[in-house]
Amino acid sequence: MANTLSTNIKQSDFKRVAILFAGGPAPAANAVISAAATSFIRAGVEVIGIKHGYSNLADFDPSQPLEEGKDFIVLNSDVLRRTRSSQGIMIGTARTNPGKHITCPEDLNNAEKCAPMERVCEALQSIGVDALMSIGGDDTLKTANKFKLHQQQNRTDKKTMPVVHLPKTIDNDYFGIDFTFGFFTAVDFLATEIRTLIHDAEATRAYFLCETMGRSAGWLSYGAAIAGEASLVISIEDVKAGYLIEEKFTATDGSTKTRECMNMDAVADRIVKTMLARENEGKHYGVVVVAEGLAEYLPYNYVEGISRDDHGHINITAVSLHSIMSKAIEAKYTERTGASRAVKGLQLGYESRCAKPHAFDAMLGSQLGVGAFRALVEEGLNGVMVSVSGQLDLHYEPFEKLVDPRTLVTLVRYIDTDSDFHRLARFLETQIDETA
Repeated sequence: MANTLSTNIKQSDFKRVAILFAGGPAPAANAVISAAATSFIRAGVEVIGIKHGYSNLADFDPSQPLEEGKDFIVLNSDVLRRTRSSQGIMIGTARTNPGKHITCPEDLNNAEKCAPMERVCEALQSIGVDALMSIGGDDTLKTANKFKLHQQQNRTDKKTMPVVHLPKTIDNDYFGIDFTFGFFTAVDFLATEIRTLIHDAEATRAYFLCETMGRSAGWLSYGAAIAGEASLVISIEDVKAGYLIEEKFTATDGSTKTRECMNMDAVADRIVKTMLARENEGKHYGVVVVAEGLAEYLPYNYVEGISRDDHGHINITAVSLHSIMSKAIEAKYTERTGASRAVKGLQLGYESRCAKPHAFDAMLGSQLGVGAFRALVEEGLNGVMVSVSGQLDLHYEPFEKLVDPRTLVTLVRYIDTDSDFHRLARFLETQIDETA
């Protein structure tokens, strides 16, 4: 009979591995980092944590060596003590994207476009790194894939470093894994805020419109609305399913272009129907939740001139979606009833990113961290994302399954509007007469 209490750790040929965290924070980040680092240390591997994502690597200058403490830290047992359930990110994070100029496979032949990625490789090797473990969202997954492809194509005469990626996003919009670490902590954090707002709304006969995080998909807004007992939730998936119209606009170069945008009138009317249905039940208050990603679908006049980051994402905080939609709802309410009704717009979510992780996220994060060790050392893998299913059973998804080989863009996992999860939210929210 096998010894189920065996803790034998396979010794590794790697001498030094690097752990890097990029993108926005997420609860249980330190569980991932700590469990991964501990696993490598037990196998005789030195572990370093790259500070603040790719920011210090993409601008590497060989004449100015990376400095311990400033650019990286050694993750030893003293640093890792009691960190799995701690808040924040012990190695920091940043959104620097060394692969932003590599937008198709052909760009890998362009030395200028690959220069930032080459500097990353040189920086890591300058401090003796043998393998890289990256933690981050879909943009960081794209970067990890480009890191692998760049080495395969352009460093055939140099030492290469295998890379594994761990999926991180409180938005939970990853293909290849059912739930990402931090998602449930963030949902609970936001749900608590929503329930508090419901008490406020009932006491003051008010309405709140809560804009939650969720740039590409509505998992977080739906989870928070269900657990927080909101009156209604609307996300990107809902707009795509029936609230899109075409608009013509004049671009900055003077040309006329066409794009799909949100039918603001129809969305506002749907929300007002919920408000009126609640009034018929004697409830003159409520909380409506919308996903921040709806900002991408606002009519052009709302987003014209808004800046975008290295990954091409619109600066959502500069849009103020909650304010725009609150005003549209107030106007539609007056149009329908002849009366006025204030709707208070709020942005929720960013404060949840470093909340204290719940037990499930700490367990999930820990298993993913251990999975990175097992992928690199026990399985000898390169170019895979660590995932779990069932009883936190580990498996490894090749980058090729998660990234479009033509565009090098990751696939977004939307909520299926025919799924039971989506139906649950629709079932629990305030019921309306669709024909009214």
